[in-house]
Amino acid sequence: METFLLLMAEASAVNAELAEGNHGFGLNFDILETNLINLVIIIGVLFFFGRKVVGKTLSDRRERIETAIVNAQKRATDAKAALEEQQQKLAQAQAEAEKIRNNAQENAKVAREKILATAATDIERMKENASQDLNAERDRAITQLRQRVVAMALEKVESQLQTGVDSDTQQKLIDRSIALLGGRS
Repeated sequence: METFLLLMAEASAVNAELAEGNHGFGLNFDILETNLINLVIIIGVLFFFGRKVVGKTLSDRRERIETAIVNAQKRATDAKAALEEQQQKLAQAQAEAEKIRNNAQENAKVAREKILATAATDIERMKENASQDLNAERDRAITQLRQRVVAMALEKVESQLQTGVDSDTQQKLIDRSIALLGGRS
């Protein structure tokens, strides 16, 4: 403040010298004419009261910035923890998916083997059934042929017997043939 007053005094002296010899452009350093006192009072009042307001504003701003920094650091820490947790969950999910995939492949192999075993068993059973059916059909055909042959032989014998054999002999032959047929069944 002293420097300011000293500069004003010097400026006033220089102005007085210029005013005596020259009436042109210049600075007016008369304190009363320029309201310099009023300006000094206003600046002083602003400085005295404004310092508190500006200081309070700056301290409030500093507190808000510090709070914002602390909150940002907390959010960053929380986000980092959440990221780690989600990465762990992802790793667990991937491991579970791999386990499920391996189980599914193993189950598919077991199912394939069961299906192949069942198919092989079915094929063998079908072959056996076909063989049994074939044997049964062959036996039935043989039985039918035998019956026809026997029937034809009996017819032939009957016809020969009727023409050349008496009734007692016919009766004995019939009884013997019946006994022979009854023994085969």
